[in-house]
Amino acid sequence: MVRLLLSIKAELENVTDLEVPQDFDFFFKVKCNSCHEDHQKFVSLNRNESFDLPGSKGNTANFVWRCGYCKRESSAKFEDSYALKPYNAENGQFGPLLQIECRGLEFIDFDPRGVWKCKGMKGSVFPEVDLEDGEWNDYDEKAALPVGISDFGSKWTKA
Repeated sequence: MVRLLLSIKAELENVTDLEVPQDFDFFFKVKCNSCHEDHQKFVSLNRNESFDLPGSKGNTANFVWRCGYCKRESSAKFEDSYALKPYNAENGQFGPLLQIECRGLEFIDFDPRGVWKCKGMKGSVFPEVDLEDGEWNDYDEKAALPVGISDFGSKWTKA
């Protein structure tokens, strides 16, 4: 078992509290710890979904996966004690987003597709931030300022 921490970084222009909603679908690339093969497609995980672990008595995980190469079964579970945190780090600095417990696999990449949200400097809420292209731009009417997110990046580290 390994615990992985996903940290993100971005350049925030006149916005704060970049975060995902509780029902967000995360897209990760997976690597099998048995045969060390990288799965070519992104897989989806959601904190609100759980699956029974085969052969266990009542244990569940947010993701159950069978490697296409070696056929080994693996699983991953979001750490309940580690709540999703809004990103507020200094521009360009990594800040923690989430932590996952992995058994038999590791996540090696993150795709930020999906709807994020953030706040403007004068309290405006931007509930539909699309970071699929790694950036987002809009205009904050309350603050009369352009807002944006650019240079999005992520990294996995052992927690």
